[in-house]
Amino acid sequence: MIVRMLGMAIAGLSLVAAAPSDDPPAWTQPTAPFRIAGNIYYVGTAGLASYLIVTPKGLILLDATMEENVPAIEANIKALGFKLSDVKILLNSHAHFDHAGGFAAMKRDTGAKLDAMEQDVWALENGKHFGDQNYVGTFPPVKVDRRLKDGDKVTLGGVTMTALLTAGHTSGCTTWTTTVKLKAGVKSVVFPCSLSVAGNKLYGNKTYPGIVADYRASFKRLGAMKADIVLTAHPELSDVMGRKASGKWLTPDLLPKMVAESKAAFDKELLKQQAIAK
Repeated sequence: MIVRMLGMAIAGLSLVAAAPSDDPPAWTQPTAPFRIAGNIYYVGTAGLASYLIVTPKGLILLDATMEENVPAIEANIKALGFKLSDVKILLNSHAHFDHAGGFAAMKRDTGAKLDAMEQDVWALENGKHFGDQNYVGTFPPVKVDRRLKDGDKVTLGGVTMTALLTAGHTSGCTTWTTTVKLKAGVKSVVFPCSLSVAGNKLYGNKTYPGIVADYRASFKRLGAMKADIVLTAHPELSDVMGRKASGKWLTPDLLPKMVAESKAAFDKELLKQQAIAK
């Protein structure tokens, strides 16, 4: 039985080993697609986000979630009036099974190319999580077509997504940024990569010795960013479903609040791990 992750959405909490049946039910619960703002749509499940960015030259899909969710995501894309062949580029937030597990199937079904931060390429192409953790996770490996570096831009049909390295949660954890045109003007959109500890070994991580420094650098970087709209890989962290109901997507104070909470949880977990090691 493959041991998998549980509770990744809770910032700062350690992961516990869990069987596949223990994955949160919302992770595989289908939900109807909906427009968020401008050219950005939600096509994921109730508990795992997959974002569709529409351009005149085709579609960009950010995260394919879990392998078993691919049929639901594809159905959502079709429900919006698109063909699977319209998907031209696949992007990843980070190489964990609940966000990257569906890429192999999605790439096969759409013919799209996968762009990913170079530090996460090994995990994606081997279908294994990288680093020392208290969990084990595997997923179908997928070939990366373009290896990205920090600051690289992915452009399609006049729409640009910028990849920012915010490592820690994974060594290639990628925060994506873009803009949308609304009645209120051009607004910044940030898809922050996770900042939770999520079972990572912070103290004495031999595979990923720079993990603590990376987390701290990411807290600093994200804490200084402007984000009019925040869209997370786990939708509850930025209340995507609640904002869908209210229609209030502009939350300029949300990102710094999320970063502060994640940093506090990280510091607490680091001290705990250090104390246990002693």
